[in-house]
Amino acid sequence: MIIVTGATGALNGATVDHLLERLPAGEIAVAVRDTAKAEHFARRGVEVRRGDYADPATLPAAFAGADQLLLVSSNDPAADAVGLHRTAVDAAVTAGVKRILYTSHQAAAPGNPFAPGRDHFATEQLLAGSGVAWTSLRNGFYAHSLQWLAGPWRETGVIAVPGDGPVSWTAREDAAEAAAVILVSGGAYDGPVTLTAPAAPTFAELAEVASELSGRTIRFQAMDESDWVAAQAAAGRPEPMTRFLLGFYQAARGGFFAGVDPLLGELLGRQPQDVRAALQATAH
Repeated sequence: MIIVTGATGALNGATVDHLLERLPAGEIAVAVRDTAKAEHFARRGVEVRRGDYADPATLPAAFAGADQLLLVSSNDPAADAVGLHRTAVDAAVTAGVKRILYTSHQAAAPGNPFAPGRDHFATEQLLAGSGVAWTSLRNGFYAHSLQWLAGPWRETGVIAVPGDGPVSWTAREDAAEAAAVILVSGGAYDGPVTLTAPAAPTFAELAEVASELSGRTIRFQAMDESDWVAAQAAAGRPEPMTRFLLGFYQAARGGFFAGVDPLLGELLGRQPQDVRAALQATAH
């Protein structure tokens, strides 16, 4: 049986949809914090279980009988993500899960200025030491986040960011489908696997694409970090979130998101979406 956590979220929810195109519903279960939100899967024949990393007592039953377990990473910047992941991995080991898969990131590295990259690396170390077969899905940076990270360029005509560098903007939908393909592969992928779009444009290059899509000139502006932080404060954004996002731009400048890999396209059997599609959705 394949058990998928976080299936009420966009990423792993889409993975379950793709699994249902490939497997009988009886071979799939979801472990979610709020079972009411997974009713649509129950109606399709998927077993719905309650499982919450923050409530360890729920996890043994949630993970029971799993040949493969897809663990979604915590997306709460304020949470102790590694602690939550440790709880989930320990529970998976206790439950006798045969393979753990984890939604990681291509920038999983101990020196990453972007905090989730450090958390992903630490979680991969937990998996490596678990004694269980594991696969880490190192997804490229999700392209839909450009609606925040590129700033309000549609209104201002400027992409103004505090650090430029190449980013392999990757469609979350593509990553979700690839996870399903890997899950049904029967353990063909071991350890870290990198799943990215085929290119890693800089923000300066994104401004050129945005200009083409919008039919007007969109400029790129590299801001001083302190000026950018001050602008965020003036816009009323909480300082902890501003500092969190600043780590992203620092990591981009440091090349942490620059790598690209053909595997995603090979798994999908088609060309992955590029950044143009993400910008197209918000170009007008």
